Amino acid sequence: MPLTMARKDTEERDQEREENADENHAEPRVYELGFHIDPELPSEEAKSVYEQIRDLIAKNGSIVAEGEPEKIQLAYTISCPGTGGRRDFGSAYFAWVAYEASGAGHTATVAAVGEERRIIRFLDVRTTKEAARHAAEMKTLKVPEKPVEGDVSDAELSAALEEAALP
Repeated sequence: MPLTMARKDTEERDQEREENADENHAEPRVYELGFHIDPELPSEEAKSVYEQIRDLIAKNGSIVAEGEPEKIQLAYTISCPGTGGRRDFGSAYFAWVAYEASGAGHTATVAAVGEERRIIRFLDVRTTKEAARHAAEMKTLKVPEKPVEGDVSDAELSAALEEAALP
């Protein structure tokens, strides 16, 4: 058997082992679930979808960090099948939850999120508690914009520049 075929078979077996281990593991692991909620929903209903997912995760494990839904413009159009045909989305409510769960809890969470029709796309990845908490901290560290304190006259501006330039 050529070396490339043997390597491919080994990679496939490793991937299958990893998938089975992920589903059957008993010790908790940390995951981050990011999801887009239908932008045509009122903000209260988008928040309700987020809270339902959050409650489901809390039932199946424990929450490590989270980001509440906020409406964003998407980098590209997402097209999803709907009841009346395909729908295209250029924006969505984005939310995320980092959580710790066993294999069964993780599988139940991913299955439930996949069935939720108001979620147009989601991604669930393994992470660490530290990385999840760091992401939450970075979200809160936004630099506030300095409010403009009225108009400044040319004379005041010139005086301030001269004062700053003098040693």
